[in-house]
Amino acid sequence: MDDFLKSNTFATHAVAAVGSVALGTALSYPLDTLKVLVQVGSGSRKPLSMAQVLDRVRAISGYSGLYSGIGWLITGRAFGLGFRFGVYEILTAFYKDGREDNYVYFSEALMAGLAAGSAECLVSSPFELIKLRAQVASASRISRPPPIAEMSAVPPLIARLLPGYSLDMRAMSSSVGLLSTLNKHANTIDALKEYPWMMTGSGRPPPVSNVRRPSDVISLEGWGALWRGLRPGLVRDSIFGGVFFSSWQFLHRAMLEWKAVGMDPIPRFDEEIGPLSPVAVSLAAGVSGSIAAAASHSFDTAKSRSQCIVLPKFVSKERKFLKWNRPGKRFERLTGIHPADRNILMNGIWLRMARSGLASFVVVGTYFWAVDHLVSP
Repeated sequence: MDDFLKSNTFATHAVAAVGSVALGTALSYPLDTLKVLVQVGSGSRKPLSMAQVLDRVRAISGYSGLYSGIGWLITGRAFGLGFRFGVYEILTAFYKDGREDNYVYFSEALMAGLAAGSAECLVSSPFELIKLRAQVASASRISRPPPIAEMSAVPPLIARLLPGYSLDMRAMSSSVGLLSTLNKHANTIDALKEYPWMMTGSGRPPPVSNVRRPSDVISLEGWGALWRGLRPGLVRDSIFGGVFFSSWQFLHRAMLEWKAVGMDPIPRFDEEIGPLSPVAVSLAAGVSGSIAAAASHSFDTAKSRSQCIVLPKFVSKERKFLKWNRPGKRFERLTGIHPADRNILMNGIWLRMARSGLASFVVVGTYFWAVDHLVSP
């Protein structure tokens, strides 16, 4: 295996990249879980703190609940970061073509990062949705299985849209009681069961904890639900990629110039200065990740809250036929921000900055360390 890696450059970098992504994600994942639960559980009048979220997860799922859905995020980040750095390297290769010095300007790094972040979003969005719903389920109380007689009363429509889901007869009886003065139908309960919007018995969609598996999401919400929150996600990842690579390039340039101070003769090219230490490069990546996370956090909150909404297929079709307009101002409609979330867009920003900084530091540092040891004689 070692001989194969040493003789195959692509395999060496692929193994190093996957291993570094897995390690960085595993170390920073508890922070991501806390950040997501703070974002989706907070309201404009009732914000949640990290301590409250941690106590709830510990009481319902234990400390293992902090790692719910980690496999989906590792898979999504492995593909997403591959596209981010791949697109960035391809675009910057065109910028550097024909130049005497192997140098990329800050503006070029920004534009390449914007495109790279967009590519990453398209690839990683489905994995993020399943991951987020697993995290929300870790802080949600799961109801006990209903009796066999009640399960047999589930109509075929509900069983087809959401397999394994049981009808809430208490909510259904309450709805029938409210309609009893208006509707004289002999079998009101059986009639209401045939309507998709009454699948829960209350007219509301099922909770997120009941629609967290890919098969459940596709069955109830359709394939398009896997890319829910694409608008804020594209803006978030574009800003993150642009700020990350431009700030990383700035710090990298500053460290090179600092290293070149006092060298005699003065180096003309970066190659004459020599490579920077892996620790310095990792620190620069960690700082850049934190800055990029702060710049794009409001759109991350908008995407997380959008992915936490269960929207059945029939509701999406009704909105399409009725030409439903998105609420909010023009900027909010374009970026996918709901106007009710204006006051909570910055919730969890410190958790995300810490998570992004730690993950970037570990991913870059581990990657350089692994490549150095795998190709060493």
